[in-house]
Amino acid sequence: MRSKTRGKSISAVEIVNISGYAIWLHAQGKEYILPYEDYPWFKDATVGQIRRVRFLRGHHLHWPDLDVDLELESLKYPQKYPLIYK
Repeated sequence: MRSKTRGKSISAVEIVNISGYAIWLHAQGKEYILPYEDYPWFKDATVGQIRRVRFLRGHHLHWPDLDVDLELESLKYPQKYPLIYK
């Protein structure tokens, strides 16, 4: 038995999974993995803080509770953004 195809997402950005080492998010038809090693702001955040993400102007991800802002472009093409938080 197969499940029916999921309907169209009504959210511009969706947190798909939160694990002990990364978060997965879906935006503009693609899924992105944000490992805590590269994105340490999420490591000690609560599930609620991570899930409260806004998609602004079609290219900007904003977590108001964490004061974190990421351009979607930096997730699509990380090689163009070599500076990593240490």
